[in-house]
Amino acid sequence: MALIIPPRLIASCAGAAECVEWLRRLPATVTELEARWSLTLSEPFTTDEGSCAWVAPAETADGARVVLKIGMPHFEARDEASGLRFWNGDPAIRLLDEDAASGAMLLERCEPGASLRTVPHTEQDRVIAGLLRRLWRPPSDPHSFRPLSAQLDLWSDEALAREPEWPDPGLVREGLRLFHHLSRDQPSAVLLATDLHPGNVLRATREPWLVIDPKPFVGDPAYDATQLFLSDRLEQLAGDPVGVIDRFADLVEIESARIRLWLFARLVADPRADWSDPAPFAVARRLGRLGSG
Repeated sequence: MALIIPPRLIASCAGAAECVEWLRRLPATVTELEARWSLTLSEPFTTDEGSCAWVAPAETADGARVVLKIGMPHFEARDEASGLRFWNGDPAIRLLDEDAASGAMLLERCEPGASLRTVPHTEQDRVIAGLLRRLWRPPSDPHSFRPLSAQLDLWSDEALAREPEWPDPGLVREGLRLFHHLSRDQPSAVLLATDLHPGNVLRATREPWLVIDPKPFVGDPAYDATQLFLSDRLEQLAGDPVGVIDRFADLVEIESARIRLWLFARLVADPRADWSDPAPFAVARRLGRLGSG
């Protein structure tokens, strides 16, 4: 039977030779891992949340219900397995086994598995804040985690390569300046998830909610406090950006002004954003007028 590959994953691999080759080998990789780990696989997940990995529920020979995740070559996700080992289930899913050569992980399965998106925003905020506070721990030296500046330097290079597309060059340049400054002048450095939003938090039995899909870097915890707003909260931010950020800052016990600076930078300078959408820039301008830029 032909391997089912979600269309979003196929689209994510298009145009990158390394990812196209990874996708070509994927059926053989799945077959090899299925045999090695004695798995009975079900159809892969096809949610809108993920597009950088092939992920499927499975059962082991002894009946354990697990998840097989095979990540495509991806700069941000390089240290996912190392991060899961570091957190060791507190409060993320557990890493059960790994094949680093293929980018594959055998993971704890969250059941019932409903996304945090299914609850009201106020509850999402409370849960995300609690999870972040538990995740934020400095790794002991020596460690192999990269600094957040490595990710932001890459994004800055990508943004500069797209300069003709900038809708507001002044705002983008200020965002890039903040990327550089904030990632090097930070009050503390902890292991960050960097992509913790409600879609990456699932209901579980071991704990009420567990984190999935971290993209670990070491850096400023205030950076991690921005991802929630970038997932689906722009309309809420547009109405009262300072009030919304201040309330979440209280929950995570981080200085609100620093979260606003990071959010401003991400709204205008993240090269993965849709620069044809005026909404992020409208919010950033409000933050800028309030002195956060």
